[in-house]
Amino acid sequence: MEIERINDNTVKFYISYLDVEERGFSRDEIWFNRDKSEELFWEMMDEVNEEADFVMEGPLWIQVQAMDKGLEVTVTRAQLTKDGQKIDLPDDIEERRKMFGGDDAAASEFDEFEPIFDEPDLKKLEYTFVFSEVDELLLLARRLMYVPIESALYHFENKYYLYVGFDELLHSESDVKDNISIFTEYLQSSPITIHRLEEYGKPIFKKDALANVLHYFG
Repeated sequence: MEIERINDNTVKFYISYLDVEERGFSRDEIWFNRDKSEELFWEMMDEVNEEADFVMEGPLWIQVQAMDKGLEVTVTRAQLTKDGQKIDLPDDIEERRKMFGGDDAAASEFDEFEPIFDEPDLKKLEYTFVFSEVDELLLLARRLMYVPIESALYHFENKYYLYVGFDELLHSESDVKDNISIFTEYLQSSPITIHRLEEYGKPIFKKDALANVLHYFG
């Protein structure tokens, strides 16, 4: 695992999928098994603490970028006090989970924390997918050509990203689930948000991406 200390409150590290597997985790586990993903994360953070002297105090803001051969993780520590005292993270994973994600009162202090590896939320209405060539969208675009889905296409760090959004008035939860299953047949989901793509990516089609791909490339 490669570790880079950015400043006093931010550290970035890269872990390859091979390293993930050598630690006893599979790629599927880190994306779809919450317990395993959290176990891996805190294991990595313990290593970061030892090598980069990055003490975990207070809530953590985490950004994960999925890459071809691994994951790049940026962790920023926020200073937070409670009754004038700094809140330290417990050593036990279960206690950390209660602090960050449980239903008890302590969890409310960490509302802005988001787990880095979470199961796909079929109730949400926005998704991002990553792929290598625009041609990969053709079959998908043909299958969904009559489905009213908001879509945008961006180029970012040598990859293409497709953002899709569903109108809650037009799509039920089951509709979203069915359509997302079609997207995942052709593309890999990505944790990168549309806001990051809009800020740093190069827009190819800012709207109606699927229709435009069919028009220009089909």
